[in-house]
Amino acid sequence: MIVWVNGPFGGGKSTLVEELRPRWPEALVFDPEMVGYVLREIVDVPTGDFQDLPLWRRQVADLAVGLVEEYGRPLLVPMTLVDPGYLGEIFGALKAADIVVHHFFLKVAPEVLVRRIDARSFFPDDPAREERVRAWCKARIEACTAAVDTLPGDTVFLDGESTPRELADQVLAHVG
Repeated sequence: MIVWVNGPFGGGKSTLVEELRPRWPEALVFDPEMVGYVLREIVDVPTGDFQDLPLWRRQVADLAVGLVEEYGRPLLVPMTLVDPGYLGEIFGALKAADIVVHHFFLKVAPEVLVRRIDARSFFPDDPAREERVRAWCKARIEACTAAVDTLPGDTVFLDGESTPRELADQVLAHVG
């Protein structure tokens, strides 16, 4: 089983997964950004977004399937994935492997996202890079909030302004 925690940058995905970890110790955490970071070291990412690389999408799906099949444990995946084609590609590969995916999306008001992004520290020793990352995250707020209307019908929407504990309770209740 995979629990995919989706939502905008600053939406609370990683925080929710960190809240789930001690309450669901058998679950593994897989952050697909790591696949992107590795690919960035090897190949150019012309658009700046590693999700645009077909290899990233294939590797994310293959690694998720491999982790579930090899270790037989639930997988927690905190990852923004709002392009309908990319989501369909990855989730389609998971479904083809007969893996149950519980898809959650954290809904958060844009002004709250801006505050959260501004409050985060990405690269404290590199102010220029820090500002570039902040600007990149903020530039994607509109696309992430608009994606709500394009997500699969079985997506469970969560109020991203709830406490991490409340959100974890909802996730655990849903997946049983």
